[in-house]
Amino acid sequence: MSLNRSNSTALADRLSQAKVRPHSDDRPLHWETLALDGGLVIDPTTKAIAPNISMSVNNLLAPGDGAFSADGVEDLTALPYLYARWTNPTVRQLEQRMAALEGADDALATATGLAAIAAMFLTCLKAGDHLIISDVCYAGASELARRILPDYGIEVTAVNMSRLDAVAAAFRPNTRLVHCESPCNPILRLTDLSAVAALAHQRDALVSVDSTLATPVATRPLSLGVDLVIHSLTKFINGHGDALGGIVCGRKQIVEKIRSRAGVYLGASLSAHSAWLIMRGIDTLFPRMRAVSDSALRLARFLDGHPGVKSVTYPGLDTHPQHALARRQMNAFGGILTFQTDAPQKMAIQLADRLRVVHYAFSLGHQRSIVVLLDTNEMMTSTYGLKGASLDDYRAFAGDGVFRLSVGLESVEDIIDDLDQALR
Repeated sequence: MSLNRSNSTALADRLSQAKVRPHSDDRPLHWETLALDGGLVIDPTTKAIAPNISMSVNNLLAPGDGAFSADGVEDLTALPYLYARWTNPTVRQLEQRMAALEGADDALATATGLAAIAAMFLTCLKAGDHLIISDVCYAGASELARRILPDYGIEVTAVNMSRLDAVAAAFRPNTRLVHCESPCNPILRLTDLSAVAALAHQRDALVSVDSTLATPVATRPLSLGVDLVIHSLTKFINGHGDALGGIVCGRKQIVEKIRSRAGVYLGASLSAHSAWLIMRGIDTLFPRMRAVSDSALRLARFLDGHPGVKSVTYPGLDTHPQHALARRQMNAFGGILTFQTDAPQKMAIQLADRLRVVHYAFSLGHQRSIVVLLDTNEMMTSTYGLKGASLDDYRAFAGDGVFRLSVGLESVEDIIDDLDQALR
């Protein structure tokens, strides 16, 4: 599909506006600055320096502009804005911002993080293909892969991604994708992304990683050889607990294939309002993640010595079994830690009743601190179904259950005092 001259000129103008504003001496911008300026479009009329929000579903076009169907269009982002399910100016700014932060060519934003994972799975895999997935990862991804994909003729093997020998042994001639998560939710086990990427590429398979807990502040997986990076934008990247969103970042050729298939036909488009809220969150991503990482380390050290706590897991602690990998692969250790107690079910009731600053609730990445018990037996029954050595590996990090603490922006002293009185 070709564009006429007027369309090409309009597209060139739009892309020139969307370029990251360079320093006066053309030096590349630092990551912290890209969190603010990556993909930023200055309003040509008002000169507003905050992103606009374009809520319109439809855009004017001239006869011959664009296309009635997305079928056969290799790059939907090269077309004029036509219909918001395909592309939207506000959503496109978010995609460019996240691509800049991940060092990617392009990105596709979706309505939720799980929608981004589904878009990737259903584009990169077809009947007869084989997927290797981390045996512990986001519950929605695990359940989609292990319960739904086999219905469509896709073979799935779950493996402990921290055991490279097990990963290597899981490959088959029809393996097309390896999906990791690092740190993995909820037990904070890490994956050596460079090593897994090398194993996969030797066998002509793609590698994806859910980097939601790390964020680009801590890890940029593409620089480690990964092909596709997934985020639940709902979590730390938005950071305010008020918008759902997901994104997949990577090479343009792969991202546009995902956009033209799943982005169009699954219909899980991100709303312009949510995209605007998420960009507002990205503006403060670096100071927020550094603040919660600093607080999380202090909390981990405090809880590690608390009489009501049996053990603490946090990548920034020397006691984390993969601390050396964390130091090598992460620029910050993140805002999530877990801890174990005696009688966890009883303690969950106690925490829910006594906590005043920390909130007992599901999810994570909020500006407010959130804690919840993730019972091991329940997790095995509802999501993971691990047995034997795989279950032993899980229990090495989680025991009978872990309290997952998502650290917020409150004073760390107040969080410590609240947890102290609630745990006693």
